[in-house]
This record gives sequence, structure tokens and C-alpha cells, in this order.
Amino acid sequence: MLLPVCIVVALVLVSQGVIQNLAAYHEVTTLEGAKQVIAMGPVASQEAIKELGTNGGGFFNANSAHPFENPSALTNMLEMILIFAIPAGLTYTYGRMARDQRQGWVLLAAMSVLFFAGVTTAYWAESHPNPAMHDLAVASAPGNMEGKEIRFGIPQSALFATVTTDASCGAVNSMHDSFTPLGGLVPMVNIQLGEVVFGGVGAGLYGILVFVVLTVFIAGLMVGRTPEYLGKKIEGREMKLAMLYILVFPLIILGFTAWASVSDFATSHLSNAGPHGLSEMLYAFTSGAGNNGSAFGGLDANHDWWNIILGITMLAGRFFMIIPVMGIAGAMLNKKTVLPGLGTFPTNGWLFTALLVAVIVIVGALTFFPALSLGPVVEHFQALHGEVQ
Repeated sequence: MLLPVCIVVALVLVSQGVIQNLAAYHEVTTLEGAKQVIAMGPVASQEAIKELGTNGGGFFNANSAHPFENPSALTNMLEMILIFAIPAGLTYTYGRMARDQRQGWVLLAAMSVLFFAGVTTAYWAESHPNPAMHDLAVASAPGNMEGKEIRFGIPQSALFATVTTDASCGAVNSMHDSFTPLGGLVPMVNIQLGEVVFGGVGAGLYGILVFVVLTVFIAGLMVGRTPEYLGKKIEGREMKLAMLYILVFPLIILGFTAWASVSDFATSHLSNAGPHGLSEMLYAFTSGAGNNGSAFGGLDANHDWWNIILGITMLAGRFFMIIPVMGIAGAMLNKKTVLPGLGTFPTNGWLFTALLVAVIVIVGALTFFPALSLGPVVEHFQALHGEVQ
């Protein structure tokens, strides 16, 4: 599936102006008479792979904000669709494999609720001017246009930021570091939820299934019987592995962020002090552990300590989380299937969808609430009083 889709998409991107060649870089003379080097290369093919595979590494440093990678609103929308295509499609596949299509619709519905909540919040925050600039002679009608491409504007920038951080994709068409405090909060929280809002190719599905196991367990406690999912009993071993999965993620992010925040060799590479500096470090470890790849660009991480610690974060975020998932899968595989009884909590309806969303928000978001309060939330209130870092 990957190869034919990427071939077609690459041709579409070329038709819209994305470059695709093996030519040497061009040196041109600008209108001011200066020399400028124009990069060349197989951009369209790499762009298709980058988005469909939720990889995110752009051909150019500006990533999908660069006109050679993403020249128009049409290519921008196509790239966002590619990011979500496989993760969203796997919910349907899961319903087929579970022999109950409604199980897949439940996952899709829960993901969609969280996705639209993120988009709405990000757009609302960015459509308002930065409160720190209230008393400055800056046009406020368009909203917060800092760090955004004019050809995309605030709607497609907020949408792209939400999409790319809902999936484990580091592609960006605007600079998240330039978002308002609450606007930048959304991409960070999207990753901190565990990137289960569609998520990466395959990773988002197994991530949300861990939350399904946890939700089923909580529902079982409510009705006073052993929790079941797809006819398999959820017992102590599965819950221990599920909690290990859920606890590893914040332990990595918050532990390393705490270390960095009290170390001069880490904070010396920040462009901002105060809460925004904390947000830059928190986002770096969140993105590393969540295998996302986007960043708050104010942190200059190209130094020995940051390179090593973020590399460790990426390894831990991948392997320390997938091992418990494989353990849960192995444990469930060997269980006998039991028929649903009168006390079985149905997992294919709207009630379970609502409960699943609530568990994801409570466990995923509130775990990081103290850190977020010291970062983006404090920064927002400082901006309201005209204070900037």
C-alpha cells in the first residue's frame, strides 16, 4: 500500500509545484544583488513518504512551511490527510479483525472527539492576538500570525499543528514555539495523551487499546464483576502491564525535564527564561518520548548533553512502552473466550466511548497538569499582564 500511494501522491505534489529532481543546488542573484543558494532534490517523493509514514523529517529545515515542500492550501490539506490516513483506517481494520465493526467505530469516535477538541482550542487561541502585545503598535485583527505562513493562515496552521501532534509525525507548517501559550499547549498535550488520537502508523492503535483495557477494568469495578473485553477476562497481569505502560511515559518526560530544569548545562541553551523556557524543555522531552519530532525551536538542542539525553528519551519512549503492550497481547492471546453475560459492560456503544475519552483525558492530561501549570498556563497569565520572557 505504501509504495503505490506514495507514487501517486508524489506526482500530485509535483503537479502543484513541489520540486522533484536530482539537480545540483542553484546559486541565484536576488533583487537586492545578493547571492542565494536554492536547494534542489527529490522533495515530492520524500514528502509523500514523510507524511504517509508519519515520519516528519522535512527535506528543508522549514519543513512543510517551505514552499518547495508545501506550496499551496491544496498540498497542505493533502499532507494532513496522508498523516491521518493509515492510523484512522486501522480503526476500521481493527473492527474487522475483532469481528465486531462497532468496536472499531468506538475507537474512531473517541479519537475524533479528542481531535476536534484540540483543533477548536488551538484555533481559538491563535485567532486571538498574543495578549503580551496588547499595548504595542501591532495589527491584531488577523490574530497571532507570528511563525505562520501567510498562504496557510491561522486555520490551516492550527489544524496542521493538531494533526501532526495527534500522530507521531514531526511535520510542521508553522513554528509551534511562536504559538500563544494556550495555542502551544495543545500540541504538547496531544503528545502527552500518549499520541492515541489516531497516533502513528500502528502505534496509535495499540496505545489506545491500552486505555481500552484500563477503561474496561474501571467499568468492571463499577458493575462489580470481572472486567471483560472481546470475551477475554482482564485480570491482574494485564492491569499491571497496562499501568507500567501508562507510568513509563510521564516518568521519562517529567524526570528528564526536572533534571534539565535544575542543570546549568541544559538551561544555558534556552532562548527564553521563565515558564516559556520550561515549556521548551518539556516539549523537547515530550516530543522525544512520544516519537513525534516537532519542537519548540527556542531550545538549541544541538549540544552533547541534549543530543545524548534526547536520544535516550527516544529509545525509552519506543521500547519501554512497546514491551508491556506485547506482554498484554501475549496474555490475552492465551485466555479462553467467554460468552457475555447480564453483567458484561458493552464496549461497542456511545457510553463506552464517553468513558474511554474521560479515562484518556484524566490519566493522560492530568498526569502532566502540574508541569503544564508551571509552563504554558503561567505564561498565559503573565502575557495577560504584559510580561514576556
